[in-house]
Amino acid sequence: MEWIEITADWDAESLRKVTARSETEQNDVEATVAAILADVKANGDAAVLAYNKKFDGCNCKDLRISEAEIEAALQEVGPEMVAILKEAADNIRVYHEEQIMKSWLKEFRPGVRLGTHITPIRRVGLYVPGGRAAYPSTVLMDAVPAKVAGVPSLVMISPPNKDGRINPYILAAAHVAGVDEMYRVGGAQGIAALAYGTETIRPVYKIVGPGNMYVATAKKQVFGTVGIDMIAGPSEVGVIADSSANPTWVAADLLAQAEHDPMAAVYLATPDKALAEQVVAEVERQMTGAPREEIMRSSVERWMRVFVTPDIETAVAVMNGIAPEHLELALDNPEIWLPKVENAGAIFMGHYTPEPVGDYFAGPNHTLPTSGTAAFSSPLGVYDYSKRSSILSYDKQALTAIAHKVEALAKAEGLYGHAASVAVRHSEEVTNEN
Repeated sequence: MEWIEITADWDAESLRKVTARSETEQNDVEATVAAILADVKANGDAAVLAYNKKFDGCNCKDLRISEAEIEAALQEVGPEMVAILKEAADNIRVYHEEQIMKSWLKEFRPGVRLGTHITPIRRVGLYVPGGRAAYPSTVLMDAVPAKVAGVPSLVMISPPNKDGRINPYILAAAHVAGVDEMYRVGGAQGIAALAYGTETIRPVYKIVGPGNMYVATAKKQVFGTVGIDMIAGPSEVGVIADSSANPTWVAADLLAQAEHDPMAAVYLATPDKALAEQVVAEVERQMTGAPREEIMRSSVERWMRVFVTPDIETAVAVMNGIAPEHLELALDNPEIWLPKVENAGAIFMGHYTPEPVGDYFAGPNHTLPTSGTAAFSSPLGVYDYSKRSSILSYDKQALTAIAHKVEALAKAEGLYGHAASVAVRHSEEVTNEN
């Protein structure tokens, strides 16, 4: 944990150094992943099954999850949990329906119509982690917007246990969300199977979903062959608090993120030093003896930062510099400060909107930009599952009116074939008009 006093001459850019998290050396990971990708690309199912055995201890031969397994998962989680998953999925669906983009075409000038044609991506792969913890909420958050966008073929992969089973909550969530195909494979080999295809798994056009360092590296390496959503890093939360905040609640919210991962980062910015001290004491009290204390403690000791600021405005500026994945405004009047927030993946307003509400139930997506990338990127949404094509339509008179200008620009670039493509349509020598 580190305390940082923000003075009048503080430098927002220096926050990058203060909050930077570096994981283990990347070179070995890059090389290992590249070899796995090449193996799966060349050897298909045989390579995938071999890696399932090597990394997950799974010796099963059938990659696809059967309908019987899905039905068994629904029975295992029980009707109450299925109902909760359905309600959460409905909330996510209703929110994301507001993001639907519609095709449009309109006349800008006489004879000139321009527009945008929106179409869903035909086939998308969804990666769902299955290591330290299983996240059915991630299935809902990543699958429901795809279906809202109209994706006709949605494929989920997740690493199996030694018996070849997938966590039943993950399978139940996938069923509720409308996933079309499910496969037992994880890691870089799963990303390779989605990107290149195997005898069993047809290739996709885009891969979404978080994973460990090997999964993130694999997504980065296959980008270009397929699209990806983002390179997700460890989770993080920032809290801006004033004297109205309850230190017990703030500490609980910080620990909710700290329990994700030893690399998870938690930030507090407040002008109230006494509050900050109370929060720190509460963090220690609450994590002592907690079920995931070891993970929490590693996160807090290495990656917790407490910023004591002159005022709330400076606290907001600090968080804008960090650009956290999640930002809580633990303030009496958060709406006043919302317009000043520039960089955050998701913003949680007031004392009764803890971050886990967004993780599970509210509706906005919880797949968010991490590691400061909220400064230039956005949460996963319907728009990530759609494509935009430009539409152009000129009639004869409209083309004739601007032909000489297009020809002039083409010739200025030395592209005389471009100029000829226009000229041939309006030249007086052309007698056979179409």
